[in-house]
Amino acid sequence: MNLRITGILTFITYLIITGLNADGHPLQSSGNTAEDNADSIAKVVAQKDIMDVLRQLKKKEKQSPAKVDTTVKTGKLLFSIIPAFGYTLSSGFIGSINVNSAFYSSNPKTTRISSITTNFIYTQYKQITVPLQANIWTKNNDYNILIDWRFFKYPQDTYGLGPNTEISNASKIDYSHLRLHQSVLKEIGTSFFIGVGYLFDRRWNIKEQDKNVDVQEYGLPPTSVSAGPVATLLYDSRKNSINPEQGFYTSIQFRSNMKRLKSTTNWQSLIVDIRKYINLPAGSQNTLAFWNYNWLTLSGKPPYLDLPSTGWDPTNNLGRGYIQGRFRSLNLLYLESEYRFAITRNGLLGGVVFGNAQSVSDYPSNNFTKVAPGGGLGLRIKVNKKSRANAAIDYGFGAKGSRGLFVSLGEVF
Repeated sequence: MNLRITGILTFITYLIITGLNADGHPLQSSGNTAEDNADSIAKVVAQKDIMDVLRQLKKKEKQSPAKVDTTVKTGKLLFSIIPAFGYTLSSGFIGSINVNSAFYSSNPKTTRISSITTNFIYTQYKQITVPLQANIWTKNNDYNILIDWRFFKYPQDTYGLGPNTEISNASKIDYSHLRLHQSVLKEIGTSFFIGVGYLFDRRWNIKEQDKNVDVQEYGLPPTSVSAGPVATLLYDSRKNSINPEQGFYTSIQFRSNMKRLKSTTNWQSLIVDIRKYINLPAGSQNTLAFWNYNWLTLSGKPPYLDLPSTGWDPTNNLGRGYIQGRFRSLNLLYLESEYRFAITRNGLLGGVVFGNAQSVSDYPSNNFTKVAPGGGLGLRIKVNKKSRANAAIDYGFGAKGSRGLFVSLGEVF
């Protein structure tokens, strides 16, 4: 690991430390107490979501906001399903069915909200994605179960390695991909968790249509497997991971891929994911959010399609304004800030403005020499006022004319 990487890790450590009070105790979100959880549920009394609008259009079950039932019972599903259409540079036009289920596995006053999300996505460029993602909290937040299972049939352009690649260098790669990621975390202190898991990624029928020099030099076999254990250290003071109003989140994840577990090569990576949410102004429906994501290869040689890359974080949201896979290398650093604000007092409509910056290391020197900026704005439509789930429609732009429309169910981070 060179001096630049060592310096980056030092900076990351500083960011994590700044999430602690001066006396060394974790920052506490006002949403961390039983009373605050109850207050959060009560806030939906005057709120509206898309289902309220549909009911009014059908002239059924008309109620004033004061009569809306805000009781959230243990085990009761808060269900959202919406069709969505959009357009991105990497996919062309997109059609999808998005389903989100949120629920409390135990007393809402002492247990965080759980969620299960799935959708079916088909694109103009014949890409198919079928994910199942779950974030489950057990009674009193003793355990956090994380699941990310996906199938991809994913023809997509790649542009080579490093920060100086050009759109004109595009080379189409087609492949199928099965992702099976799962972890279980145990609470060891207030908002602190430690856990282990197993990550498996298999890609097959990998074909490159146009030969990119970087891809050929790095290597792209027809099949690749990355498999091995993962260890996670997590601090999370958010009360609602679907749409946080405030709180602090830090995840440090060490992944070790091993040939003995059928991995194509031995390689190790570290991902540090830091997020901060500030209710601004205090007591409003507005949030100032910060996201720092650092994806580092510590040793070994990952398969080409496992390398850190734009838009290939677990939520596929990194680098709005750039086509997915636009930048790729052994190491990636990312910083984003977003301001989320209410447009209507009832919460039905909201907006965001955001700015971001990403940098991938040169290859093969691993030095960081260039930053790719991005930014944009977006619209939020409330699809479930109890879970606070939004439909997100964002328009992002980057350098050299890069731009695109991004549609999803849920916040970007």
